[in-house]
Amino acid sequence: MTAALLTCLDPLRPRRPDPHFAAAATAAREMDAAVALLDHEALERGRPAESVAAVPIGLGPLWYRGWMLTSDRYAALAAALAERGATLLTDARQYGRAHELPGWYEQFAAVTPASVWLPAEPGRTPPPTRLAALAAPFGPGPLVVKDYVKSRKHEWHEACFVPDASDTERLAAVVGRFMELQEDSFCGGIVLRAFEDFTGDEVRVWWTDGDPFLTTAHPDAPPTAEPSLPRPELDRLAPLVRALGCRFVTTDLALRSDGTWRVVEVGDGQVSDLPAAADHRALLHALLGRGRAHPADAIEDSP
Repeated sequence: MTAALLTCLDPLRPRRPDPHFAAAATAAREMDAAVALLDHEALERGRPAESVAAVPIGLGPLWYRGWMLTSDRYAALAAALAERGATLLTDARQYGRAHELPGWYEQFAAVTPASVWLPAEPGRTPPPTRLAALAAPFGPGPLVVKDYVKSRKHEWHEACFVPDASDTERLAAVVGRFMELQEDSFCGGIVLRAFEDFTGDEVRVWWTDGDPFLTTAHPDAPPTAEPSLPRPELDRLAPLVRALGCRFVTTDLALRSDGTWRVVEVGDGQVSDLPAAADHRALLHALLGRGRAHPADAIEDSP
């Protein structure tokens, strides 16, 4: 059964896709796939039934390509769609596993910077004593601050990088500023990651059912990065992605100064962005022909 595409509507013109996802919607229609629209703002306001009111009844299997959602919001979306006879091909448990660092870290621990985390709520910075205890395994080494999904790498010295993990005052200041800047976008908890010296721009590898099908520049990379894009070796990484048991995944990779490729981030592919100039057709060709039944469904309970 051919899958349909669910994407976000334009709040100013609700019968059209959000401009950020218009190219994906156009490409899907060119492939004769159905395109349904989600009211992302209604979902964020806690009204999931209203958010999917424009989704046709009985639409069947869906891939989502839209704005990031928390795991709770994604679960609410999945439930609201199910009531209308539509099924997200990535279920809520799989989404949380790929989207948030505590879900994927154990599987990728050997190929990603050492990390620890502490659940927290938006606007409530953990006390310095708890942050110091969290950072203790890093000793005096440098570290990076983020939440379960995002960092503030563009405010590197202000809200991301801590030169000395044992400097409790500096650690608390960076975490506090990070929380302040993230505001309501804060997701899950505070994550501290060992700093590793990466060279060059990140690349993003796209995977469906454990197989890589597309490599692009990271969306934050300069537009000139794509023509000279490095092609990382994926033999070591592929078994880890497959064991994660998630249907549509991205891995952001960077080359460490010692020449080793490292995983900077794992994400659910439905909410991972493409570079602005990328052609959406390659991505959608890999997705829209995949319906409910697939061998990957048999490994969805993998550790």
